[in-house]
Amino acid sequence: MRILFIGDIVAKPGRSAVKQILPDLTREEKIDLVVANIENLAHGKGATEKTVEEVREAGVDIMTSGNHIWFREEFADVLNNDPAILRPANYPADAPGFGFTNAKVGRQKVLIINLLGRLWMDEPLDEPYRTIDTILLDQVEKEKPNAILVDYHAEATSEKAALAWFLDGRVTAVVGTHTHVPSADAQILPKGTAFVTDVGMSGALHSVLGVEPQIIIKKQKDPQPIRFEWTETGPKVFRSVLIETKRGGKAKSIKRLDKTLP
Repeated sequence: MRILFIGDIVAKPGRSAVKQILPDLTREEKIDLVVANIENLAHGKGATEKTVEEVREAGVDIMTSGNHIWFREEFADVLNNDPAILRPANYPADAPGFGFTNAKVGRQKVLIINLLGRLWMDEPLDEPYRTIDTILLDQVEKEKPNAILVDYHAEATSEKAALAWFLDGRVTAVVGTHTHVPSADAQILPKGTAFVTDVGMSGALHSVLGVEPQIIIKKQKDPQPIRFEWTETGPKVFRSVLIETKRGGKAKSIKRLDKTLP
């Protein structure tokens, strides 16, 4: 099975890049399942039904998220009613939405789990190690997935690496999101789990993590508050990793698939 994971899709340029690149890429690489992080899908913060349908029509099957998914209050109804759109599983159990889902790929099944890191995150979170232990204990026995993919949305690189080593041999892949900067450490860990610290951002290249550079410069120079505006013109980047699985739920390979559009 070949699973593509697209890094944080940021605002209109990110959606545009996905729509331009994904259909052809899916055919060329014979991709079976597409997963993408959408916490910044709608103008850089949160998501809407309309922007979700945009990327769904382009070929995204399952959507993960992070702490920004709560930015648009009305989106809670979508989270409650669509198990293909995830919020981190280690939010309190009564939070809207689903923390994991099982996607069918032909006769095979892929368990996708979304988690949020705790370092430098001011969020009401449960501890992620025990959260995922509980999910795996329940779902592996009940659903018997052929592959397990974890999106770990976290600020600290060490936090992402530690969880990947904790899960080595127990899941197919741990992919990091949130920092918007692609890392060059895609690898297969000793017991067969694919890992990359951060997939990176799909969005405006000439930006500071998607935001207009002059706004970030002013924010860092001056004490006055300033409203973020997201870069919507210029070249775009598409950041992703392709994970190929093998029998037993282990990863055969992981490679970056990054593209730039003028």
